[in-house]
Amino acid sequence: MMRSVNSLTPRLRNAAKLAPLSNQRTYIHTTKVLSDSSRRTPLTLNEEESMFQDQVKKFAAEKIAPYVKEMDRDSQMRPEIISGLFEQGLMGIEIPDKFGGSGSSFVSACVVVEEIAKVDASVAVCVDVQNTLVNNAINNWGSDHIKEKIFPLLAQKSVGSFCLSESGSGSDAFALKTKAEAKGDYFVLNGSKCWITNAGEADVFLVMANVDFSLGYKGITAFIVEKSNPGLSLGKKEDKLGIRASSTREVILTDCQVHKSMVLGKVGDGYKIAIQTLNEGRIGIAAQMIGVAQGAYDFALQYMHTRQQFGKRIADFQGMQFQYAQAATEIEAARLLVYNAARLKQDKLPFVTQAAMAKLYSSQVANKVAGQCVEWLGGVGYTKDFLAEKYFRDAKIGQIYEGTSNIQLLTIAKAMSSRYN
Repeated sequence: MMRSVNSLTPRLRNAAKLAPLSNQRTYIHTTKVLSDSSRRTPLTLNEEESMFQDQVKKFAAEKIAPYVKEMDRDSQMRPEIISGLFEQGLMGIEIPDKFGGSGSSFVSACVVVEEIAKVDASVAVCVDVQNTLVNNAINNWGSDHIKEKIFPLLAQKSVGSFCLSESGSGSDAFALKTKAEAKGDYFVLNGSKCWITNAGEADVFLVMANVDFSLGYKGITAFIVEKSNPGLSLGKKEDKLGIRASSTREVILTDCQVHKSMVLGKVGDGYKIAIQTLNEGRIGIAAQMIGVAQGAYDFALQYMHTRQQFGKRIADFQGMQFQYAQAATEIEAARLLVYNAARLKQDKLPFVTQAAMAKLYSSQVANKVAGQCVEWLGGVGYTKDFLAEKYFRDAKIGQIYEGTSNIQLLTIAKAMSSRYN
């Protein structure tokens, strides 16, 4: 059931002032309006989701876009942008109202990630990890104590980070070596995590460690570790190809004490928590990728409709028209996959295969379209004076993090094979 604007949180009611709110559901990217407001398909957004879309589009254009090149060059996200994300209610989208969150939905989170990624994929992944990984895991597995202590922070001021990968455990994530040893009322964590998104800005870390290696993956346990915990420090900052403004760092745990009340779920639940959370999170990454694809496409098409060669606009050559028509179709197909998976997840229906398909295909489309956009711009597309090359660099990570494309293919293949066995 849709909530009225008056029933939304004060933060969202204020955000509604940023853009007019339609009483009808609209297509995600086209302008066609459905007259039957009771219909609900993956193509449509409800009133609240549309409000998020309008709010974020305005915020991204005014507060993020002017600094995209600077942040990419300096590999640093501006603190005022992070503060703005909290002020807009975009860092606690599914956190309940009572904890200071927006009390909205998973689909809304995907809408937000897509809209921001059209402008900057780095800011988009910051929002994505916060909402679809950290907040989601706590929503699904957190005790009342953890929610009451951590949710107000994550909703209002603290960036979260998801710490699973290690130097020796990438796709084989559960070969992790970080150890957790019980000592009285505490666990003492020792080890290091690599490639950790948001680590540079984070105050809250969701850390996976093994309490008993003899149990294999059944010993893996999830811990909520605050930056203030003794023994937590940051290591190397990665110098990346793309999403450069997103901090990606090593997280080092040296005799790091974590109270037993900060275990997420039960001891030994870490494997289930990680699998479930990543299955959900990869839909968010898929949303990021369609945002990157759409952002690159919009940038290139604007150029092609002004740039002239041989006495006509580049966009008017039939050979070019065939290419950008095909690209538009592939972006829309990817969008359908993403929002179908998001709706399934939100409605508590089976979604794992659809999530894998969405991430696989959206990342393929983002890489293909972003590459084409560089070519469509010609020589200037290869320079840093134009944003096409940044979209191209940002797209590549979609085929790597939160499950590589080959991992997605394995997931899909197992699902398909099971139907015929």
